[in-house]
Amino acid sequence: MYKLKYLITFICIGFISSYNAQEIQPISKEEVLNRVSEANQQIKISVEAFNEAKADYRQTNAVFLPNISVSHTAIATTNPLMAFGSKLNQEIVTQADFNPDALNNPSQIQNYATVFEFQQPLINMDGFYQRKAAKYKMEAMALQTDRVKDYVNFEVENAYMQLQLAYKAVAVLEKALEATEANLKLAQNSFDQGYLQRSDVLLVEVRVTEVKNQLQTARSNVKNASNYLSFLMNDTSDVVLKPQDSLQLETTVLETDKSLNEERADIKAMQLAANSRETMYKSDKMTFLPTLNAFGSYQLYDDSLFQFGADGYLVGAELKWNILQGTKRFGKAKKSKATLEKSKLEYQQYVSKSQLELNKTKRLLQDMESKLELSKLAMEQSKEALRIRTNRFKEGLEKTTDLLIAETQFAQKELEYYQTIFEYNSTKAYLNFLTIN
Repeated sequence: MYKLKYLITFICIGFISSYNAQEIQPISKEEVLNRVSEANQQIKISVEAFNEAKADYRQTNAVFLPNISVSHTAIATTNPLMAFGSKLNQEIVTQADFNPDALNNPSQIQNYATVFEFQQPLINMDGFYQRKAAKYKMEAMALQTDRVKDYVNFEVENAYMQLQLAYKAVAVLEKALEATEANLKLAQNSFDQGYLQRSDVLLVEVRVTEVKNQLQTARSNVKNASNYLSFLMNDTSDVVLKPQDSLQLETTVLETDKSLNEERADIKAMQLAANSRETMYKSDKMTFLPTLNAFGSYQLYDDSLFQFGADGYLVGAELKWNILQGTKRFGKAKKSKATLEKSKLEYQQYVSKSQLELNKTKRLLQDMESKLELSKLAMEQSKEALRIRTNRFKEGLEKTTDLLIAETQFAQKELEYYQTIFEYNSTKAYLNFLTIN
């Protein structure tokens, strides 16, 4: 009976543990980049923004292509003018229809008209410039989409390294926990032999608890970094990702003397956006010129539904010059000019800010190189100090507090070293992002 009870308890514990455990999925950076390029929401949004601009450009085909429509109208009327006109259109007018009584008081007549109409733009200078502006905007959005992809790739590299750093922190703290627990055993043995006081043992126990808390936080950071990487891939599965490679110093050589490339996608997009606004300003000025459009229609008439007893056509051209629309066009032209000047200033500001960011990142990379050497040296020195103090503590020649300080300092310096590697690699990736074409 007791064996059965224990067996059931064991099965329940195993079931609960397997239910609460999250699946750990190894993943490489290349796999992340591939999945992001296919599923990332930010990239999809930028692609749809480009599609919007492309659709706007296609709408400007109306500047060249005709507008064609077909209609079928049915009326019944006793209106003298409409009745006589309908008979004329149907080509059924007789001599009796000119009788004044018939003209003034016609009988009800039905008229069914099928009309094919077209309008063909010939010269619309404002429309030509609007089309050119729409093309600039479409090209700018295409470049913005490329830049979004570059930024998302940089974000992926950064997030992947963040996940690597989180796992490094867990490994360092697990090793620190092993060391503190070993020190606790030494302290307990020394206490049992009368070499240490109970307060010394309690200090080591506090340190063990402290490391356990730090380790728990580090494991939570792993899940947070994993969730963000899943977000970039638009993956909603509840798994914990684990990099297939660990955090290492990036050795790729970058040309740090590169100047700002004004052909960079986002800068070129800003320039094209300014060109679009300049073209729209020209379009608004062209509204002061006349427009020339051709038009025509082909009509089919009958007194029965969908019958075509008579036909006729009309063709013509219209030269229209809208001389004055109050002050609307003058105000619109001034607004376009102000928008143009603003876009020029925005472009100059963006270039200056990009150059400032590039110079700042170059200096930061140099600082990170120095910091990397110093943090590595500090880690090695603290490791050696811990080794010496640990050996002396085993021999009863070192205070417990000094050992704990040395152990804490080594764990701290080791974490700082890996944090510095992450910052150095991240700065390098950002510099590459700023100088990419």
